[in-house]
Amino acid sequence: MSNVYRVDGAPAGGATTVSFGERFQSSEQFDHIFKEGMALVERTASYLDGPGRKEAKDLVGGVGVLYATESMRLTTRLLDLASWLLIRRALREGEITDEEAQKKRRRVKLQAFGRPSHVKGYTDLPQGLQNLIEESFQLHDRISQLDRVLAKPSAAETPQAAVNPVAQQVGLLERAFSVKFS
Repeated sequence: MSNVYRVDGAPAGGATTVSFGERFQSSEQFDHIFKEGMALVERTASYLDGPGRKEAKDLVGGVGVLYATESMRLTTRLLDLASWLLIRRALREGEITDEEAQKKRRRVKLQAFGRPSHVKGYTDLPQGLQNLIEESFQLHDRISQLDRVLAKPSAAETPQAAVNPVAQQVGLLERAFSVKFS
């Protein structure tokens, strides 16, 4: 019997699985992303209710419609990101179970709407809105990447035992002819 232990306290010869999700959720990095996300939500709400509202009144034609469209997309994207962050925090705090978190997460749509910077009239939008849109996409990209890493594989994604293609074909022939080949 060995008395040698690894840094994490596990016996030297033993295998230990480390959950990135659990470690990340209890880390300073998660706290930083959480605070950053919630601050972006607050800044966006302040902008859209204050300076953005005033700036939108000065826009004419298609740019006014584009402003309305992009501000709605921005709001939707931020609500989805905030929901994701709140679910992860609730899981960390023990307010919900892993199963509940997965169920809630399935309702959050981390859709990657196309970046509007190539849309005609985008550069005519107020710079404040453009900056918030860009920040929201940067946060969206980071959270989407984390979500993929933290996602638990479904039963359909779990690797199955290797299939023997010859045995599979023999099985199909047996069923087709209802005869057992030896």
